[in-house]
Amino acid sequence: MQDLNDLIYFAAVVRHRGFAPAARALNVPKSKLSRRVARLEDRLKVRLLERSTRRFRVTDVGMDLFRHCESIAAEVEAAEDAVAQVRSEPSGLVRLSSPFDFNLPILAQILPGFLNAHPRVRLQIVATSRRIDLIEERVDVALRVRTKLDTDPDLTMRVLGHSRIILVASPDFIAKNGMPASPDGIAALPTISMSEQAGADCWELAAADGRKLAIRNEPRLSSSDLNLLLGAASSGLGLALLPDRICRRAIVDGDLVHVLPAWSAGEATIHLVFTSRRGLLPAVRAFIDYLADELPKALRLCEAIQKGKADFVSLAR
Repeated sequence: MQDLNDLIYFAAVVRHRGFAPAARALNVPKSKLSRRVARLEDRLKVRLLERSTRRFRVTDVGMDLFRHCESIAAEVEAAEDAVAQVRSEPSGLVRLSSPFDFNLPILAQILPGFLNAHPRVRLQIVATSRRIDLIEERVDVALRVRTKLDTDPDLTMRVLGHSRIILVASPDFIAKNGMPASPDGIAALPTISMSEQAGADCWELAAADGRKLAIRNEPRLSSSDLNLLLGAASSGLGLALLPDRICRRAIVDGDLVHVLPAWSAGEATIHLVFTSRRGLLPAVRAFIDYLADELPKALRLCEAIQKGKADFVSLAR
């Protein structure tokens, strides 16, 4: 069986470009390093290093082995970090960014459970629907709902669920303006938009049979606050394109009507993003794991509530 220390010693010699600097970095005798590398070469039956009093060169096979050794060293370090993280009690401040519509009732109901389980942790919630730069704004975890997922290689993502984006309007609005027979009729109606951009909006709708349409409209009201838009749609201000997770209950109660149910703006993915799993503070790691467990359950319960199959007392439990 291969001695991992021989591989670690060899990698250190290559990384530091010589036995003497590697010996100083590792605080071990130079003779020990030379002996261990020679033993590794004998075992593998290849020459890894060309060395003399004036020359030090890594062979091609030595460079291949070095790259694998670096991976091994990183995995060993990660394993040690994982054990240390488990043994360390979560503490300190964790900053979470979250869209407004998630703060009540979902986060308000599940966050006390985390804080009660980890009394040394403090939470700070940044309520916003704009895109957060986690590193620049020192946010540990971002809860996002996006139709297009982030492709930033520096971010790690955990998917929690999905939400369909549908067209809704109040019964009074439909009575006054009529029910559109097709998406083409939307542009002539007053609309309510989730866009934060000034001017016209473009709703990209798709049908179950694969048909797609881009509907340009001039919103009467636009905002990233979905609860505000839900209230405006229920009041008859306009036709709205909203996530089904926030308007199911209003549809069940008769405050909203699902318009053109064969069409939608696709699905939005509810997910967490954070900078890296490796090196996360224990409090951040524990919080991510807690949200990954509890948020999907809370979302399913909210869906049942909005369909009239449960009540808000259940969510409080």
